[in-house]
Amino acid sequence: MKIAVLIPCYNEELTIGKVIKDFKRELPEADIYVYDNNSKDKTFEIAKKNGAIVKKEYRQGKGNVVRSMFMDIEADCYIMTDGDDTYPAEFVHSLIEPIKNGEADMVIGDRLSNGTYKNENKRAFHNLGNAMVRWLINFIFKSKINDIMTGYRSFDREFVKSIPILSSGFEIETEMSIHALDKRFLIKEIPINYRDRPDGSFSKLNTFNDGMKVLVTIFNLFKDYRPLLFFSIWSMIFLILGLCSGIPVIVEFFKTHLIKKQPSAILAVGLVLLSTLSLVCGLILDVIVKQHKRIYELYLYRIKSEKNKQ
Repeated sequence: MKIAVLIPCYNEELTIGKVIKDFKRELPEADIYVYDNNSKDKTFEIAKKNGAIVKKEYRQGKGNVVRSMFMDIEADCYIMTDGDDTYPAEFVHSLIEPIKNGEADMVIGDRLSNGTYKNENKRAFHNLGNAMVRWLINFIFKSKINDIMTGYRSFDREFVKSIPILSSGFEIETEMSIHALDKRFLIKEIPINYRDRPDGSFSKLNTFNDGMKVLVTIFNLFKDYRPLLFFSIWSMIFLILGLCSGIPVIVEFFKTHLIKKQPSAILAVGLVLLSTLSLVCGLILDVIVKQHKRIYELYLYRIKSEKNKQ
């Protein structure tokens, strides 16, 4: 089995050398790739000095880096980790095993179950943000994933070569999780330890800005992947608002046979029309999404047949 370790990097000169050495020690047979994302420090030079296959990605953002990695690199098993030395390399064997055995298409390194992320992470609101994203995705997709946003994962070739990456930044992990859930890929979670960055190393994740981007990504992917549920919710909201506006008008009409609250009547009719249109949009888009899933399944068959021929 050909194994590739993927390390997206931006200004990680303090830790990247250790990360490469740790993964070389644990997986001497693996190819280690570092994609430098316009670093202002010596990340590129240090990674090259430590024996990694180093390339540059000029489009800024982790999502752009992962997209290029998935397109460029050929392997049977892919390990994705961060260059900040927060994910211990010794857990990599547990992440690879389900891929080798065909038990999973994506293995998630779960930082949250054993409490190490909560104890080690010193950035405010990150635990709250993780909990909110986890609840939203598990509610929408009826799943039970513990750690949606971890950067420590392994994948098989079918997953890597068939995921259309649209995110440009730190929303990439959320997009991967939603794609795997929607396309019925096998997912397995392995508890791992987490350690905070060493002194002098700084996170590039902006709690509020990137948090909002993640929420917007969830909103858009919910619309794209579950259009009937998405537009049914809006349809119900518009219908309730329309009834609240229209019931007093109807009651008044039965009492007086006149409609004096004309603005309320117009508003109620408009809201009910929006409710109907939302439901119709949901039904039409649901048919389109199901057709897309059929096409995607055929595409997966082609990828697997190509692998079998090799």
